[in-house]
Amino acid sequence: MHEVFETVAAAAPDIRAGLPGRRRKTDAENASGETQLAADVWADELLEERLTALDAVGAYASEERDGVVDAGDGVSVAVDPLDGSSNLKSNNPMGTVVGVYDAPLPAPGTDLVAAGFVLYGPITTMVVAEGGEATEYVVEDGTPRDVGPVELPDDPTVYGFGGRVPDWTPEFEAFVREVEGELKLRYGGAMIADVSQVLTYGGVFGYPGLRDRPEGKLRLLFEGAPIAYVVEAAGGASTDGERSLLDAPCTELHQRTPVFVGNDEYVSRVQSL
Repeated sequence: MHEVFETVAAAAPDIRAGLPGRRRKTDAENASGETQLAADVWADELLEERLTALDAVGAYASEERDGVVDAGDGVSVAVDPLDGSSNLKSNNPMGTVVGVYDAPLPAPGTDLVAAGFVLYGPITTMVVAEGGEATEYVVEDGTPRDVGPVELPDDPTVYGFGGRVPDWTPEFEAFVREVEGELKLRYGGAMIADVSQVLTYGGVFGYPGLRDRPEGKLRLLFEGAPIAYVVEAAGGASTDGERSLLDAPCTELHQRTPVFVGNDEYVSRVQSL
């Protein structure tokens, strides 16, 4: 899977360089009914072109398109090309999420063979999980430089939860009130940036099921399962509220799910609500 992530790393400077002129909204919506920014479309088209050119890749799917692109024989790559693109207007961090599945899409997290993300922060970094281990890279001029393993700290420090408080269920709101007295709030509106904080400092990130949307907001195939794969490889845990996100059935390409990842202590508490 190294070829896939080398290609993603090589594309990162081009995606980042293309952001300043693509902050405007388009007239189109993605498959989930969200208005696309020009940057969303740009990143999707660039990654589709480069990843489907690889002999190892047989299919490409993204959060920004309805169906799966057939590229022949090989692994299936599921991508959120620009996670947190709404942060572009305010110039806050964004990222790219990649899941590599050894099965036709849609597929559950049990079919993941590698997953990772690129974070466009003050510097560009990439975290890749494969074979039960997670590794961080600094990406300079499109070349990933290994800076060591990623291991979730045992002493958790931060938390971040999505959704509006009035939309939370009473049980979840009560849980958050407990966590507020134990951890420091870190929430920036881009899943990748918030998950990166949890990987660095320990803690918990989540986007819950809401009163009017029990399925949550995040997509299982493109966001939930790949991020769970990374966090679990780093020694953490994940849940959709009932089981590991890697064990959750995935029957639709754009299926949504509640997502919680982080230290086992907090993930277990979510699952017991």
